[in-house]
Amino acid sequence: MAGQQLDLFATDPIGIEPDSRSAEPPVCAAELADAALIAALPDAGLATARSLAAEAGRRRLVEAIPALERLCRRLVGFGRDRVVPEQVSALQALTAIGGAEARRVVTRLVADRIVQGPTLATALSAAAGLGVPLPPSRLAELLRDADPSVRAGACRCVRLAAPQHGLLIELLDDLHPHVATAAAIALGRIGRAEARPRLIWLLLTQPSAEVIEALTPIADEEVIVAFGRAARAMPDLTRPVLEALEQLDDPRSAAVA
Repeated sequence: MAGQQLDLFATDPIGIEPDSRSAEPPVCAAELADAALIAALPDAGLATARSLAAEAGRRRLVEAIPALERLCRRLVGFGRDRVVPEQVSALQALTAIGGAEARRVVTRLVADRIVQGPTLATALSAAAGLGVPLPPSRLAELLRDADPSVRAGACRCVRLAAPQHGLLIELLDDLHPHVATAAAIALGRIGRAEARPRLIWLLLTQPSAEVIEALTPIADEEVIVAFGRAARAMPDLTRPVLEALEQLDDPRSAAVA
């Protein structure tokens, strides 16, 4: 009998889903008036949240921002170990709408830990895109997060927060290359020369307009020469290189241009 007994712990853990994930009537978001769209957002479930939020973003519906925040807050606690699609959709809509109120909402969602786990990387991408100033203590936690995608996202959110410089410098040696790259770009943008060696290496091996922008505030003779080489090797980068050289008060930059 023991050999035939069911193992109750062999199956996947039982998850608790929000009530709104049950069957929903079909909704055509594009046909809804603004007021109806906003009213439907806070309680939207998996089947409708994406289309409703996308439509709010497409319309740049500022009035929908509080409803998008309520949608995210309703699902707090459900994203510790998996992406919450409704929150992702709401964050993408907030990014599309933009503006001061959207920035304040994204700040609260990150600072209050409403968005957690894998969805946190999406929230940080929204924060970086909107130029959100995250609280320094929360930003420090995110720069130390166990998830490399969160660490990289947090790097992109650093503006001129002096207390975070040391953490960014540590992340230059992160075992995950995309984290080290994000840290170098953040440091370069705020004028920290510690990022120069890695940024020059990136310019020579993985050149991009973003790397050129990050190198410009810390450019020296070696960087100016590397700018010229990058433009010759990749003509698509000629414009960002020329724009960078124009910002530099160095006679060698004119010669390279």
